[in-house]
Amino acid sequence: MPTPSKDHRPDALTLEVVELIGDVVARFYADYEEAAGEHALTGAQARLLSLLSLEPLPMRKLAQRLKCEPSNVTGIVDRLEARGLAERRPDPADRRVKLAAATDEGRRVARDLRNSLRFAREPLASLTPDQRRSLRDLLHQITQPPTP
Repeated sequence: MPTPSKDHRPDALTLEVVELIGDVVARFYADYEEAAGEHALTGAQARLLSLLSLEPLPMRKLAQRLKCEPSNVTGIVDRLEARGLAERRPDPADRRVKLAAATDEGRRVARDLRNSLRFAREPLASLTPDQRRSLRDLLHQITQPPTP
């Protein structure tokens, strides 16, 4: 039985896949920033609005998902609120907690942002439906937390 190598460096194929994932992420963020700019939003505002368009969230959870300080989230929500794209409301489960939520206009803008991403229309559109399903399934597989 071979002994495990003490060298934990990834093989060349894995490194190539990691580089390609990095390229995909960079392209996605560049397109997202451009789409956000078309709506006079920063990238952070657009990402937060996209999260809120799915469900109202407490400020702490927003900060965790965006990987930033809660005080930064407060400022972003303030700016979205001033534009009528988000609102704060009490959490029905715990009235001490404030939820941030997208307004109807905020959900519309978030939908427009998603629809305007060139990345989704161009390279992904060139894949067949079966290829897109396979890619989706592989991405789900690698992003799921390991089971104990």
